Amino acid sequence: MVIDDPLDFEGDNDPLLSTPRPTKRKKVIGLDELLVDFCETGKDELKASAAKAKAKGRPKGYNSDDEDKHVTEKEISFCKFVEECEEKVVVKRTICLCRLGSVFLIYILLYFKAKALDPGEEVPQWGQQVFSCQKSPTILNGTGVENCQLLQSFCGHEHLGFDLEIEKGEGFLEGMLTDGWLLKLILLYGSVEDSIASWTLTKLLYSSNKKLQDSASEFWDSLLSLNEDDKPHVNFGYFPSYSILKGALLNYGYLQDAPCTTTSTSETAVADGGPPQNITAWLRLVSACCKIRKLHPVFSPSEAEDLLVTVISLFLDRQLEGLLLILGDCLNSLVLYFSTSEWECSCLMVAESISKRVRMDLNCLRIVDCITGTNDRSKFLRSQLALQLLKNSFDRKVANVEKMLKSVTSTNVKEKECNFFMLYVYLVLMDNLLFSSDAFRNKPAIIEAWRTYLRNCSTQIGCTDWRLYASKVRNKASYLLQGAISKKTAAGGGSVSSQ
Repeated sequence: MVIDDPLDFEGDNDPLLSTPRPTKRKKVIGLDELLVDFCETGKDELKASAAKAKAKGRPKGYNSDDEDKHVTEKEISFCKFVEECEEKVVVKRTICLCRLGSVFLIYILLYFKAKALDPGEEVPQWGQQVFSCQKSPTILNGTGVENCQLLQSFCGHEHLGFDLEIEKGEGFLEGMLTDGWLLKLILLYGSVEDSIASWTLTKLLYSSNKKLQDSASEFWDSLLSLNEDDKPHVNFGYFPSYSILKGALLNYGYLQDAPCTTTSTSETAVADGGPPQNITAWLRLVSACCKIRKLHPVFSPSEAEDLLVTVISLFLDRQLEGLLLILGDCLNSLVLYFSTSEWECSCLMVAESISKRVRMDLNCLRIVDCITGTNDRSKFLRSQLALQLLKNSFDRKVANVEKMLKSVTSTNVKEKECNFFMLYVYLVLMDNLLFSSDAFRNKPAIIEAWRTYLRNCSTQIGCTDWRLYASKVRNKASYLLQGAISKKTAAGGGSVSSQ
């Protein structure tokens, strides 16, 4: 026995050793085999479908060309149907355009018919010439300010550090006024000389230097202001007068008599047209003078009436639209300047004077609308101004408010000869007359008649009525009617609460 030979129990047939499992051979399927299988299954399906077709049966003589011909006929019939629909749409569009064209033509015919019924020209806008050519003032020559004590004290002082010549004293004062030192010195001393007050007033009214003009205006605002005890900050005895202010206004080229027609042909005119550059300072000075009546009444009642008429007429100058706030402040100051006993009579005089200067067109409505104050005096002035304008419109033949209302409400808006522009003016003036003050609050018959006429104007004027100012009358009547209803509701609520 060879040593290297395996032992008996080390043989291959040992039952304790696990026999290895036979390995399974994997079958690899290629793309060609898959393609063959797919083709065979496809043939089977085709055969099955062919068998079903044969089972159902087809008419003899079947041909694929017949089927294509049938489809073509359907396409042709569908195209014809689409063309017919398009033709119908085009016809409908043409009909609609013709209708729109006919409507537009009707509107054009109505427009020319309205023009034929009312061949008048368009209403001009508001605005009047208030200023003409400005004149060179003669007051500038020789103001005498060189002799004031203030300049004399500067000339005789040795510790100033410079020599002040008396001939150059006015230029020195202008520099002090512009820099604000003159006002500080006046406030420090507590008094101002008449010569300096007069000199600064001249610079305020006539200086062409805007900075110097504004400084002089601030100087006089400080002089005419009162402290908490209703006393001036500075003692002075020189006040601006009506003659000085009126003279300055006439030098500005103010057309006093007839601002709508008169023009200045003076040989001393230095500027042509346009508002003067000193008018802002002039308005501020008038406002300041009105606020110190308790201390010193600068104007008499008649002078204040004339200034009030002047300021109201300035609202008609379109070149002064940028000064509406300053104009309104000056107007309110003049309205409050009168005492309680003077106001009613003065208001009537002012309203009559204004009504004679303004034509019955958009200018009179502009004047009424510019009185925007909410106090009782402003409302009364607005009401009286509307009353006087209506009286002038009726040639002073109708002085009673009831008769005026009857004349206005008798206007038939359906008549071809109806003057809608004058009716528009009457509506605005009558509404201001009735509702600006409380004079007609206890007359419900008048108020109800007015509301009824406003309702008729807002409903009886058609939207296609193209006569001049017809649409504006309709819209204004609707607006005023809503205001009248709201005022009636407020008045009714007030009466209930008072009870």
